[in-house]
Amino acid sequence: MNIHEYQAKALLKSYGAPVAEGVAIFTADEAEAAAKSLPGPLYVVKSQIHAGGRGKGKFKELSADAKGGVRLAFSVDEAKAHAKEMLGNTLVTAQTGAAGKQVNRLYIEDGADIERELYLSLLVDRSVGQVAFVVSTEGGMDIEAVAHDTPEKIVNVAINPEAGVTAADLSKLTSALKLEGEAKADAEKLFPILYKAFVEKDMSLLEINPLIVMKNGRMRVLDAKVSFDGNALFRHDDIKALRDETEEDAKEIEASKWDLAYVALDGNIGCMVNGAGLAMATMDIIKLYGKEPANFCDVGGGAGKEKVAAAFKIITADPKVEGILVNIFGGIMKCDVIAEGVVAAVQEVGLKVPLVVRLEGTNVELGKKILNESGLAITAADDLDDAAKKIVAAING
Repeated sequence: MNIHEYQAKALLKSYGAPVAEGVAIFTADEAEAAAKSLPGPLYVVKSQIHAGGRGKGKFKELSADAKGGVRLAFSVDEAKAHAKEMLGNTLVTAQTGAAGKQVNRLYIEDGADIERELYLSLLVDRSVGQVAFVVSTEGGMDIEAVAHDTPEKIVNVAINPEAGVTAADLSKLTSALKLEGEAKADAEKLFPILYKAFVEKDMSLLEINPLIVMKNGRMRVLDAKVSFDGNALFRHDDIKALRDETEEDAKEIEASKWDLAYVALDGNIGCMVNGAGLAMATMDIIKLYGKEPANFCDVGGGAGKEKVAAAFKIITADPKVEGILVNIFGGIMKCDVIAEGVVAAVQEVGLKVPLVVRLEGTNVELGKKILNESGLAITAADDLDDAAKKIVAAING
């Protein structure tokens, strides 16, 4: 689960991290009071969407030379004007895709005199099975470009969970970031705070880009992106309360209600599979035959008829879907249960696109019998390769 920048900063501030004063607003009328409540005279008006690259983004509804989704304002009136122009419009960034995201809230923040911009993130480094800091002196830039062009400028420091952030870890981090004086002292306080927040709140990513050194020598968290492990949200009601469903795909929201592993993609073949590995293989073979998957959908190993029907309805609700491939290997999940769920869903919502079903495993013959006797236009497949060929041919034909 992702949250907005202002929410992430409030969370980090509660742990003691240095962040600027700021106010979240939802209407342009709130901009004046928000700006007046801040020290000024420099204000930063930031679009709050779940995507990076906001500063370089463009609004669909505005002229090509209009400013992006993060703007400086040198007066209260200018902050108000920015808010009026940005709210309600669609911001397109490198991470939103061409559709963009509508800006429904802004964060007006006190400005900062920046001396240096650094990069810092925490994530789970699965190669060592530990939480790791990833830092670079090249803050404020696309970290993927830095990794590609100058990988030596990125330093990873894995943290032993039994020891926590040690003096040796801090030395590596501050040296990598070339910190001295007050900035170094601030960093030595900040980095354990960030690690504690990451672990206690079950984060999957904490990214600060940029982490700045101001002209007075002090450090500040200038931006913050935080994602949480959805499997751990049951123990964090305070985090669940921060969820902004307007930033999420409606199909993914519905899938979460049924405990389905569903991710919307950009292709035209809907997939319903049991098991993440099999789902990945199914998407790969669709691409092998020249098409693109419309989703990743893993119904799990123990789904019942109702859950299967719910998954089918979510897939058919996607207007991009031109065909559906159901690929089930029955182990704990029985093929007849899948067949019953598919038939029930088709009878309820109708079938307007080709449907190919491949079943194998427990009760496979019973499952095929249910499909064959349903009277529905369902194409059976013998194996995964046959299924992929048939659904691609059906769409092309």
